[in-house]
Amino acid sequence: MSDNSRLLVIDDDVELCELLAELLGQEGFTVEAVHDGAKGLARALSSEHALVILDVMLPGLTGFEVLSRLRKASQLPVLMLTARGEDIDRIVGLEMGADDYLPKPFNPRELVARVRAIHRRVTAVASPATETHPPIVVDDVELAPGARRVRVDGREVRLTTAEFDLLEALLTRAGEVISREDLTTHVLGRRLSAFDRAIDMHVSNLRKKLGPAPDGSERLKTVRNAGYLYVRSR
Repeated sequence: MSDNSRLLVIDDDVELCELLAELLGQEGFTVEAVHDGAKGLARALSSEHALVILDVMLPGLTGFEVLSRLRKASQLPVLMLTARGEDIDRIVGLEMGADDYLPKPFNPRELVARVRAIHRRVTAVASPATETHPPIVVDDVELAPGARRVRVDGREVRLTTAEFDLLEALLTRAGEVISREDLTTHVLGRRLSAFDRAIDMHVSNLRKKLGPAPDGSERLKTVRNAGYLYVRSR
């Protein structure tokens, strides 16, 4: 059983882990730190944590290997730490199912803000209030907010926390264009910054997981210089 205040940091920088434990502890979180990939994966699979902060560069298993194996069994939210300037690491991490990323070196306060944003979503998921929300149905897609379940033509589709929240936002306003700024604020809990591709990658992942509409057309359309549109066919 996960504890909504318990976080797992997988990073071989011991001093950084100690700093994060202190800062996040001031925010009411309990931090467990692991310094290699294999042990980190085992702890992430224990279902004892609300969120994982995962570095890409790790001894043993890399952060990408940890994330890949974790995603086969769990949708636990993951914030990846990447090297500054390594855009490919961010893209790969998001493609593999990370919820968000932060390039190193970073302002520790920014990391705390990112963690709090993801944690708010996790806490909202656990809230009994979500259980009373009726399903959202658009064409052959049914999204159940309380159960955090998505079905396409009766087939269940597994989504990460960020992907689910993104799809919920798009389905709720199906037929409308929603800006990248609004989606970033709603889904990731932060402002859109320059060169930020997180929402774009989550949209790309959704396209792959949902597949085309029954008539073969796109479900999710990119509206140049405007945002994204979930197409309602009927």
